[in-house]
Amino acid sequence: MQISNRSPLYVQFGFKFLVVFFICYFIYIAQEILVPLAFAVLLAVLLLPLVNFLENRNIPRVLAIAISLFLAVVFIGSIIYFLSTQIANFVDDIPSIKRHLNDHWLTLQKWIREKMHISLREQNEYLNNTAEKIKDRDYISDTFFSITEAIMLVILLPIYTFLILYYRDLIRRFLYAVFRKEHSDRVALVIKQSKLMINSYMTGLLIEMAIVAVCNSAGLVMLGIKYALFFGVLAAVLNIIPYIGMFTATLFTVLVTMTTSTHTSDIFWVIVVMYGIHILDVNILMPKIIASRLRINALISILGVIAGGALTGVSGLFLSVPAVAMTKIICDQVEGLQAWGILLGDDITGSKRVRLYERIKVLKLKRPEKIARPPVSDQA
Repeated sequence: MQISNRSPLYVQFGFKFLVVFFICYFIYIAQEILVPLAFAVLLAVLLLPLVNFLENRNIPRVLAIAISLFLAVVFIGSIIYFLSTQIANFVDDIPSIKRHLNDHWLTLQKWIREKMHISLREQNEYLNNTAEKIKDRDYISDTFFSITEAIMLVILLPIYTFLILYYRDLIRRFLYAVFRKEHSDRVALVIKQSKLMINSYMTGLLIEMAIVAVCNSAGLVMLGIKYALFFGVLAAVLNIIPYIGMFTATLFTVLVTMTTSTHTSDIFWVIVVMYGIHILDVNILMPKIIASRLRINALISILGVIAGGALTGVSGLFLSVPAVAMTKIICDQVEGLQAWGILLGDDITGSKRVRLYERIKVLKLKRPEKIARPPVSDQA
């Protein structure tokens, strides 16, 4: 059976659904290969301007790529070193935090017994049954494989990035050769827009992370919260995950604040500070730094994050947003997929100011001109 534009709508939709299903299934099966490659593509595009700058200074391509990778490794390593030192200090206080959490848990259980009439024995039985179900899963092997995948990612990432930057001209020629010559302009436009999107997204993301980390850390330090720097940087890193990361960071900060602070009001002010900064970030920083290039609506962003996490785990949470943005760029240039590009896009958020400006402009054009009055002559 041949699928064409004349086929019934349900046949075309079913065929496209099968294509999406097999793509997702392929991503799930081949994630150990695709995830390091996807991170390498992002890093390669981010380092491409620096590599081009060094090559324009008559530095050989191999040396230029090596210098760029070295600077990237130093930058990422410094962040990992800072977080590891903060985590080491945090781990030392885990027994004290656990003891305080047990005290708060006993208080919560007593409140449940008084208000909901559920005895402590019934609560403990439910918790024990839940713990038994959790133990049935082999978390040790899952953790081992997760650590192994992280080590492989660290090893393969610089190798993939180096090779992508070294063979970038070959990859470009391959992309042009795959499609027909009459589509060369669209292929060039997709490549150009994808590079601009990834570069601006990654650069803007780093700038946004730095600003959010400084603001969160300063706010928590002023409140006197313990491990303020750690929680400020952690919230900035988790903020990469749209709509979910900041909630996770705030919840974790609140739980630790409950065990390390003697003032109950600190919990309220932690939520106010972190979500106040998050609101400013979403409404001011992201539209100016990131959203101007992505143009992805919030619904698709959330669905992309959930789908990415279900397919490839934590890595999918970080890769989902640029992947959806690149999908939109491709849909906008492929005939028959423009409707999906409209669905993925966001032409509403941030356009109110433009619409208001256009309305004022129209009103000015419709305003009747003042009738010039003849000058009054001075007659004696």
